[in-house]
Amino acid sequence: MLVGAAADGVESFKGVPFAAPPVGPLRWLRPQPPPTWQGERPAADYGAICIQPPANGDPGVGPLPMSEDCLTLNVWTPEARGGAPLPVMVWIHGGGYNNGSGTAALYDGTKLARRGVVVVTINYRLGRLGFFDHPALAAERGREEPAANYGLMDQIAALEWVRDNAAAFGGDPSNVTVFGESAGGAAVTQLMVAPSARGLFHRAVVQSGMGRQRSAELALDRPGRPSAQSLGRAWARGAGLAADVTADDLRAVPAERLLSPMPAFYSDNLIVDGVVLTEDVVEAFAAGRQAPLPLILGANSAEFWWIRPSDAGAYGRTDDAMTEAEHDALLAAYGGPEGYDQHVVSDLVFNEPARRLARLHAAGGHPTWLYRFDVVPESNPGPSGGATHASERPYVFDNLHTVGRPMGERDERAATAMADYWTTFAATGNPNGPGRPTWPEFGAERDRLLDFTNHGPVARPIPNADRLDLIEAFYDRVR
Repeated sequence: MLVGAAADGVESFKGVPFAAPPVGPLRWLRPQPPPTWQGERPAADYGAICIQPPANGDPGVGPLPMSEDCLTLNVWTPEARGGAPLPVMVWIHGGGYNNGSGTAALYDGTKLARRGVVVVTINYRLGRLGFFDHPALAAERGREEPAANYGLMDQIAALEWVRDNAAAFGGDPSNVTVFGESAGGAAVTQLMVAPSARGLFHRAVVQSGMGRQRSAELALDRPGRPSAQSLGRAWARGAGLAADVTADDLRAVPAERLLSPMPAFYSDNLIVDGVVLTEDVVEAFAAGRQAPLPLILGANSAEFWWIRPSDAGAYGRTDDAMTEAEHDALLAAYGGPEGYDQHVVSDLVFNEPARRLARLHAAGGHPTWLYRFDVVPESNPGPSGGATHASERPYVFDNLHTVGRPMGERDERAATAMADYWTTFAATGNPNGPGRPTWPEFGAERDRLLDFTNHGPVARPIPNADRLDLIEAFYDRVR
């Protein structure tokens, strides 16, 4: 029995274990069944967030404490239930697979639950605790044992928990929507192609989830793409561990030591292991091997406006592979160097890949809806030229009070619209409903989307399609 809390017409149950604590000998193993208990278990407070580096002000991280014992989830359900089971929405947080948690106030599910859904937020292992391999670990496991993608395995274990337990909270285990942002959005697409996740969810929402990223293989090095085991060996060497380090030695390393240097999402945490993930997302979508379910996906209008294409770091130098002719054509399409520098990384990483996945999914005959988020609060004027990365999250959850600065009436309208579209989609598999603009289905009206603007949602052709066409041609050449 769980003893939760009730407030504002919603019951909440927090810190619920969905897997055994992945500590000691369970570090770097697939998630194991959660411990059982007798009688009542308090469930009014969040569990610990997973081990991660400092938050740097990200409101999607959540409060301390921090622990390896972090595989818990949180449930919000309407207090007044009855009749038909309710749709279930499972949130996968972002943070580059290095940060974040399901415990942040930003992700409180109260306002979504009031709309008639059951909301679940989860923690999953991060960084080198969640995405890591080493030859010493490989030596102790069987050939068919899944490896490296422990954070993704945690997400699948949480979905299995939802399948087995949603009904106890008034939810319908046959109507589960997975939604996530940034790394969480990328996780949703990975779950759509992961064989062991098939059938655990029935609709999907991908918010700024990239789409063209390439993964490392488990043990095979590729040019410019070291394997997961090579990366693990390099970390161990840099950490001063002996060349003949054992799996037991690795598991004895204090968790905090695994944070330095911080792994980069775009290089260290994307792994095709051959069991949990057998191929990259874009290849699976191109071959029609993704889950054939209704899909919403999109991006923000000025995602990474501050990252210049010449910058090194997690996303590398994004334009190094361009020919001079490709670079010149893009400069002209962006109106010159300033527009190119400000927007090309966002288009390369988010906007064009979202369009690509939408086209591939719709081509398979699957219901698809594409969006663009371009709402900018009046209290946040700046040089971004649009809505920055992750800025849509408080609107989706209708939690504008967590933003930390004044939000106006137009923000309230935008939050109401997004939360209504999202929860209607969870209920019916179609985001459209009475009292708001019609969101065109992408396959029926090719290359049209819903643009969330300061003046309300507007159905329109994809903005800046000429730029995206040039980027698509570039990807077709280099990939």
